[in-house]
Amino acid sequence: MKNNYQGYFIDLDGTMYKGTKRIPAAARFISRLQQANKQVLFVTNNSTRSPEFVANNLTQNHGINATSENVYTTALATADYLDQIAGNKRRVYVVGESGLREALVNRKFILTSDSPDYVVVGLDSEVTYDKLATAVLLIRDGATFIGTNADSNLPNQRGMVPGAGSLVKLVEYATQEKPIMIGKPEKIIMAMALKKSGLTKEQVVMVGDNYDTDIQAAINFGIDSLLVYSGLSTKADVRKKAIQPTHQVDSLDDWKVE
Repeated sequence: MKNNYQGYFIDLDGTMYKGTKRIPAAARFISRLQQANKQVLFVTNNSTRSPEFVANNLTQNHGINATSENVYTTALATADYLDQIAGNKRRVYVVGESGLREALVNRKFILTSDSPDYVVVGLDSEVTYDKLATAVLLIRDGATFIGTNADSNLPNQRGMVPGAGSLVKLVEYATQEKPIMIGKPEKIIMAMALKKSGLTKEQVVMVGDNYDTDIQAAINFGIDSLLVYSGLSTKADVRKKAIQPTHQVDSLDDWKVE
């Protein structure tokens, strides 16, 4: 079984940690990859946080050695994708938090509600009816609709709260317009991550705990996958899937790095 990958695209919640709880095998796994000079890129659907914030959380709270260069969020993927297709159409209306806004500004986009070319909807914990209404009206006026990711819920200390996908769905329902989706399980975030890595599809593997996002993203993009049973998906769930992950392990301690 092939496992001499040069690059590892790795999910965060459920794979590297569970909320605020450490997964000790995760830190050992990353350490083994780094000792073997493998390229590590944490590929996450979270668009709210900056790469620096995500890297600090990994290092300080989970004992995982990471810098902002190791982090690729849907905010970065959205900005990179738009930068690739936008040309001189640089006006964007954003429903989202600082991580998404910063990523777009860093790619020289202008954030405005005045005749934008694109409307980007991501997770926004301070969303208002007015923000969503503005997004709907602008899309109905012809702006291109972009969704960061389709996650319906995300876990926090209160339980499974609404995710970015819930806001995207509301705007989709009110506009009757299908968005271009960036995050896992879609191909766009994978294509952007691969471009950032400089590697080929054959050289990388996607590591995650959720078949429906992480593994499905790998399948959709045509790269190998490694499912770890430390988070969401169960063996009973996965057995029913038509396409199986390339590799499956109970713990990341079980993965041999070559």
